[in-house]
Amino acid sequence: MQTGANLPRVGGYNRAVVLDAVRRRSPVSRVELAQATGLTNQTVSNVVRRLLEAELIRETGQAPSRGGKPRTLLSLCPDGAYAVGAHLDPDSTVAVLLDLSGRVLRRQRMDTATGSDPEQLVRLLGRTVNGIITRAGVPREKVLGLGVAVPGPIDSGRGVVLDPPNLPAWHQVPLVDILGGATQLPVVMDNDATAAAIGERWAGGADRAGSFLFVYMGTGIGGGVMLADAVLRGDSGNAGEFGHVLVDPGGRLCHCGARGCLEAHAAPYAVLAAFAERHGRAAAESLGLSLDPGRTRTDWNRLCTAAARGDDRAVEALETAAGHIGRAALTAVNLLDVPRIVLGGEGLRGSEGYFRRAIDTAVNSWSMARRVRTVSVLPSLIGDAVGAVGAASLVLHGAYAPGWHMLLGAEPA
Repeated sequence: MQTGANLPRVGGYNRAVVLDAVRRRSPVSRVELAQATGLTNQTVSNVVRRLLEAELIRETGQAPSRGGKPRTLLSLCPDGAYAVGAHLDPDSTVAVLLDLSGRVLRRQRMDTATGSDPEQLVRLLGRTVNGIITRAGVPREKVLGLGVAVPGPIDSGRGVVLDPPNLPAWHQVPLVDILGGATQLPVVMDNDATAAAIGERWAGGADRAGSFLFVYMGTGIGGGVMLADAVLRGDSGNAGEFGHVLVDPGGRLCHCGARGCLEAHAAPYAVLAAFAERHGRAAAESLGLSLDPGRTRTDWNRLCTAAARGDDRAVEALETAAGHIGRAALTAVNLLDVPRIVLGGEGLRGSEGYFRRAIDTAVNSWSMARRVRTVSVLPSLIGDAVGAVGAASLVLHGAYAPGWHMLLGAEPA
């Protein structure tokens, strides 16, 4: 049953709309804000006054006069609020502190020992988060909360990490409760690729407005979907599992239990295993590959370096993986009809060109809407720390991005 919106909620929504417009368009005048938001001049003036009082925006000079009174320009106050984000990847965990503009003020990496006690690791992360805030010297009362991005599947309603295949020691871990107790901060949790998409949207401003598919390449492969500036989570919070799009029926066994998933054919660990299977261990070792599961990132970097030097075997391995990703992207574009695909994550280092070309070819040669528009294939604006930045952006997006949850009293989307 749908619920209505009372006036206080409308006021909060209008505040978010104006703040979002300032964030995207800074510096901007009140008149321009009214034009951009569709609100009356009086409503904009009232909202701007409250945002100035809250020190979320500030006056930053005047626009050139056009014959009348010069217009005062408004800009975002980056130090108006902060958020911490952490990305738990099977290879390593990264924590960052963001200001309101999405700029990274502090960053720290720690090893993720996948076989160690999850609760011990999470408590260590809590100490790391507290240390980042202290060293940055920001007022703790301005830190809105902690966002954490994890591999799926998750139970977002209970704040529980279920049984992620890439974290074998993690079974029903109440991550939100543990981190909340360790940091004394409000904690929100989401799938890592979904968080990355939100981070891209928050940091990208007008360049990432609208709809896009975010393809995340880390230890595994994930996807996050933004549709009309709203994140698509699905009923259980596990939408966007791009790595489990079927690309080879009856193909390699995936750790999720199915066969032929994209991740089983194109994730770094899968590409390395296929290389050794096709060419033999001696050939792998000749490229400096250890084939040690604990050194997947190092081996992947060496395979990409060999491809950059022109090694035919390495080039073939990357092109084969890229072909699988292109086919999965075609399926996603036909399903979602998004105009952009954004690529991010540490696994793209040295291989991004292969994947971008394969995706571009697949979606712009074969998608159903190819005669209507071209799909752009773009690198992430955030860089390697997209998971952690996305996690922090969960907090900022939930607090300040306009959405139906502000009108209906629901959880932020």
